[in-house]
Amino acid sequence: MPRRPRIHLAGLPLHIVQRGHNREACFFAEEDYHAYRHWLGEALKASACTLHAYVQMTNHVHLLLTPPATEAVPQLLMSLGRRYVQYINKTYRRTGTLWDSRYKSSLVQADSYLMLCQRYIELNPVRAAMVDDPAHYRWSSYRANGLGQADPLLTPHPVYLALGSKEPERLAAYRALFRPELDDDAIGDIRMALDQGQVLGDSHFLADIERATGERRKAKPRGRPRKPVVAPGEEREQLAFKI
Repeated sequence: MPRRPRIHLAGLPLHIVQRGHNREACFFAEEDYHAYRHWLGEALKASACTLHAYVQMTNHVHLLLTPPATEAVPQLLMSLGRRYVQYINKTYRRTGTLWDSRYKSSLVQADSYLMLCQRYIELNPVRAAMVDDPAHYRWSSYRANGLGQADPLLTPHPVYLALGSKEPERLAAYRALFRPELDDDAIGDIRMALDQGQVLGDSHFLADIERATGERRKAKPRGRPRKPVVAPGEEREQLAFKI
């Protein structure tokens, strides 16, 4: 069965995951994280996409951004991917591909699901048991969104800005969102939307997207039922290399 085309709509947030080929590492040293950030910044400027949240994991990257036009996302990822792969191949005297051939993406309903998606992205290092607090991980947007640290890559979304009229109030409200853990249902919904290239939103948002695209876009349940809740330590081990 042919793959459905990805949904990229101007002005709507998009959650993107790009993995290393065969789930292998795509960052090998601290300089690589900085190089990726540099080329990401250049690609954001060239495509006019606005970035709201991100995390650079050892073998994959999450981006939450809003494109100004449907063609802006492929433009950004092609430019970023080409330049970063050239850097890696030159630095480590290697050849061949670095990324999986097909990135995953999911449209996100801003008013109801954007903050959930940002939490999911910035909590990746915690779920992978790399840190016990998202503030302890250097290569994500949490220090900017939650602590006010300057990050030139980011453009706050209006939903984030609505958390408070002043920055201290906004930062405190954002940190408060991270006190309860993400439940298994929320994590499952986000992953299913990414895996199937579907929409993360309520029924009204889904209906709007279906009208805009002329296609049925509702995510279908996975073939297997969700696993029962496991102990926290076991869950971290299982999630270490998941999205």
